[in-house]
Amino acid sequence: MHITVFSSRAYDRRFLDQANASHGFTLTYLEPRLEAATAVLADGADAVCVFVNDKLDATVLQRLATLKVRLVALRCAGFNNVDLAAAKVLGLSVGRVPAYSPHAVAEHTLALLLALNRRLHRAYNRVREGNFMLDGLMGFDLHGKTVGVVGTGRIGVNVVRILRGFGCRVLTHDPLPSPECLALGAEEADRATLLAQSDLITLHCPLTPDTRHWINVGSIAAMRPGVMLINTSRGALVDTLAVIDALKTGQIGALGLDVYEEEADLFFEDLSDQPLQDDVFARLLTFPNVLITGHQGFFTHEALTAIAETTLANVASFARDGRPLHPVN
Repeated sequence: MHITVFSSRAYDRRFLDQANASHGFTLTYLEPRLEAATAVLADGADAVCVFVNDKLDATVLQRLATLKVRLVALRCAGFNNVDLAAAKVLGLSVGRVPAYSPHAVAEHTLALLLALNRRLHRAYNRVREGNFMLDGLMGFDLHGKTVGVVGTGRIGVNVVRILRGFGCRVLTHDPLPSPECLALGAEEADRATLLAQSDLITLHCPLTPDTRHWINVGSIAAMRPGVMLINTSRGALVDTLAVIDALKTGQIGALGLDVYEEEADLFFEDLSDQPLQDDVFARLLTFPNVLITGHQGFFTHEALTAIAETTLANVASFARDGRPLHPVN
């Protein structure tokens, strides 16, 4: 099998090469994202390996099918960037990595939460400037606070486990309540209850038409004033303009993001010597109570190892049985 890997970085090559030692596939690494203009680069490949910001709409999939590509191997859990209906019509199989290290994203979620609460990003800069004043750095005890966890898949369960260890009351919301979360002492809540009672809210659900802008003007108004909001799932779960207005009024007291609705033109690129073109993102950066990381929640040794191994296991299964090990239907 010949696999063309789009949006590849040095770390992708390292871990995929290690995983490929037991398969012997031909891997061609490309830095550009997969989109209509770059689809031709997959010529000669049996499969394409893509990441979260690659674009696989009907036009791109049609071009891949014309090139006789047969498999789309996602090296991520989410698949909202793939037109699944078009893939089915074109006979393209799609596989994903349903779980890599749920601990990685869960722990990054808590890192954002704790850093925001204790103002570590501001304290770090102050100390480097010789300013040891504590004014403006006061946080709160996490112990005893109510945290709303939206989405109780593998990552959400691990977030609940960590929060319970801190002594938090945890409310969970998911169409399929998690017995594991309930066993950990979490309480299943409807959306209105979670919004009204949570001191902190963290998002761990997939992006679907039903969850798009789950955080919006209406849901923000239903929250406790000064709520902390964390999103390490998908950027479009949050209406960014609504969140900016809520930060200005203080309705949202702190915001931690590892994802952003329009991140495709920003994240995974070095833009440090260029003017920032995204005015909405630039506005977010002006708030002292906002902490943003560039989609690095998955970025641990263990997670990258699992992603590479599962991705190539999908390809191996497709080569052997005509079906990826973890298909997206």
